[in-house]
Amino acid sequence: MNDLYDRHRAVLPDWLALYYEDPLEITHGEGRYVWDAEGRRYLDFFGGILTTMTAHALPEVTKAVSEQAGRIIHSSTLYLSRPMVELAERIAQLSGIPDARVFFTTSGTEANDTALLLATTYRRSNTILAMRNSYHGRSFSSIGITGNRGWSPTSLSPLQTLYVHGGVRSRGPFAHLDDDAFVAACVEDLKDLLGHTRAPAALIAEPIQGVGGFTSPPDGLYAAFRDVLRERGILWIADEVQTGWGRTGEHFWGWQAHGRSGPPDMLTFAKGIGNGMSIGGVVARAEIMNCLDANSISTFGGTQITMAAGLANLNYLVEHDLQGNARRVGGLLIERLRAVAAGLPGVREVRGRGLMIGVELARPGTDEADPRAAAAVLEAAREGGLLIGKGGGHNTSALRIAPPLSLTVAEAEEGAAILESALRAAY
Repeated sequence: MNDLYDRHRAVLPDWLALYYEDPLEITHGEGRYVWDAEGRRYLDFFGGILTTMTAHALPEVTKAVSEQAGRIIHSSTLYLSRPMVELAERIAQLSGIPDARVFFTTSGTEANDTALLLATTYRRSNTILAMRNSYHGRSFSSIGITGNRGWSPTSLSPLQTLYVHGGVRSRGPFAHLDDDAFVAACVEDLKDLLGHTRAPAALIAEPIQGVGGFTSPPDGLYAAFRDVLRERGILWIADEVQTGWGRTGEHFWGWQAHGRSGPPDMLTFAKGIGNGMSIGGVVARAEIMNCLDANSISTFGGTQITMAAGLANLNYLVEHDLQGNARRVGGLLIERLRAVAAGLPGVREVRGRGLMIGVELARPGTDEADPRAAAAVLEAAREGGLLIGKGGGHNTSALRIAPPLSLTVAEAEEGAAILESALRAAY
């Protein structure tokens, strides 16, 4: 392993982050478990950053990929593709967006980049509203709307970005308010901001902030924002790269917790739909999607092998009600972790929905982030046979828990027990 790590450092960028003091090589997986190069098994509570959505080595997906590879792997969007049309039809119907059109990309970053292109072209404005503590990808444009310093390596941008309050419920100037007052204060802040600028193209927001530590506003905030935006013709883009496909349990899309004023004008997706294959995309109302006045293609977006995987994965997800499983098993897991946290002074908050759970750590007796403890818990969980993630924004450190949506009750209990031991060792 040390040899592979040395080779990695010699040929790959210094800024390419790796977990663990002794980096891990994962060689294979099955169900909710993965194995490393030494043959040790781990319960996977992070799924390749929320990407292995249903299960590792899911037979239905591997069969679809194998059969498609035996026919043709790729031809580009210059030719008709039956699996691309079929998956687009399914996603358009599931999106909740009327007269929907779908454009496939290879990642969430590229999906958000495309949404920004569409919004700024449609609205003829390069001003974008984004949420504080947000993360939207690693391209030049998506870094320009990312409100998280740890993932923003440059302030240069083709966009003028204005950041709005509300993505984090338990921190910031409105944290002391109750939910209704919190929403009202954020709406007033948005109105005030709009009074000082030219009309923006769009607001882009994650219904639950992923990299930011699985934080979210009260239900209905983005519906209240939408009322304000619609009066001014400003679009709403829901970044569903991490929240889509039923992961939150209660809803198929994260925006549905804020659906009182209707669906977003656009939603972006990626990660889980491919179960590890590179699929991203944008769903938009036809008039927005069709606003470009020059040719465009996607060489690898919509390629046959990834579309075959996406179709098989989506079929499995819906037929086995994995959204319902995320609601049931995720609810049990959250309550179990909250019971653990009640006796630990370093756990500030256990939050989340379905199988998208954040455990925020703080130095005991304070609200200050505890990145040392977060790193220690990550290491201890690995030693115990559990893989989790971490994140956080301004002065926060959080553990991120997002297992495949087929997680069983027994596996949830196994993971919770390992995480409890890791937390107790840190505190």
